[in-house]
Amino acid sequence: MPSSKKVSFLADKKVAVLVNPKSAKGRWRKDPKARAYIHRVFGGRIYDKALTKTEMIETARRLSLENDVLIALGGDGTMADAMQGIFNAGRQNDVVLGIIPFGSGNALSRSLQLSQTLKHAVRAIRWGTPRAVDVIDIGGRIASFVSVGATGLVTYRTSQSKVPGLLGHLLASRILFTHPRHPMQISLFDGHDDAAVPFERKDLELKVFDVIVNKTNHFGYSWLIAPKAKIDDGYLDVTVFDIRALTYVWYFPLIYLGIYQKLLKHFKVRRISIRGADLHAQYNGEAIEKRDSFEMKVLHKALRVIGPRTRSKRRLDRAKPASGNFIT
Repeated sequence: MPSSKKVSFLADKKVAVLVNPKSAKGRWRKDPKARAYIHRVFGGRIYDKALTKTEMIETARRLSLENDVLIALGGDGTMADAMQGIFNAGRQNDVVLGIIPFGSGNALSRSLQLSQTLKHAVRAIRWGTPRAVDVIDIGGRIASFVSVGATGLVTYRTSQSKVPGLLGHLLASRILFTHPRHPMQISLFDGHDDAAVPFERKDLELKVFDVIVNKTNHFGYSWLIAPKAKIDDGYLDVTVFDIRALTYVWYFPLIYLGIYQKLLKHFKVRRISIRGADLHAQYNGEAIEKRDSFEMKVLHKALRVIGPRTRSKRRLDRAKPASGNFIT
């Protein structure tokens, strides 16, 4: 008699787990219970060697060629490396990304409303369903959030600091008090403004403190930087902080909560070009070398991510007759 027992999404899949052992100040090495649990669930398919960023991307690329599911365990930088490896392998239509948040920020997982606890994240991967999401292409780099300007410089300074974690980030953030606005030429393509007025192209020439280009709602440390961003709407969510440094610092609590952004220039676009002198940028919390221009475009539903079933999906499952096996 056919069984109605639910089947794990991973049941018939080849799976690899890519671990960044340096995430969150080496939390992976310091947490033997977490390591034991991951090894118990996924067996010998875990790759946790300390690697450079280039090596992480190459490992993700190789694993994407050999597996159906690539699970990334780490922070937003690890997720960026895993996504990059999947795209470099040309397997974005075939490989599903699983996310186990294990970093300091975990902005992507928060924006996907994934659990931040280890066992719940693993359960979501085992019993969840894939979902197609958008990503940002920034000159060939794959990202879920980007900034150009002050926060890009903070990310660069943090990467050069000998003080790890949140403390190092806070120390680097001191430059926000005095960071000048930079003249920028911003070209927006195929989008609309907050009044839903569409345009094919809009050009802005402003003195800018920061430009936020997101698919996720968050930066690291639960910072709700882009409250109007949607992970799968086919648009880049652009917020222009054309304000002075002291204004930014004074209103930072409201910026952190995503409230002050209602007063700023905001757009939904398919593509954006930002030009200026010596611009700093970051993507998924990783610094990008200083340059005079950045080009970004949205890749609509270009990546599949596995997560918990939605409420509507659970209702459909409960309505199904128990007449055979099905994947949930």
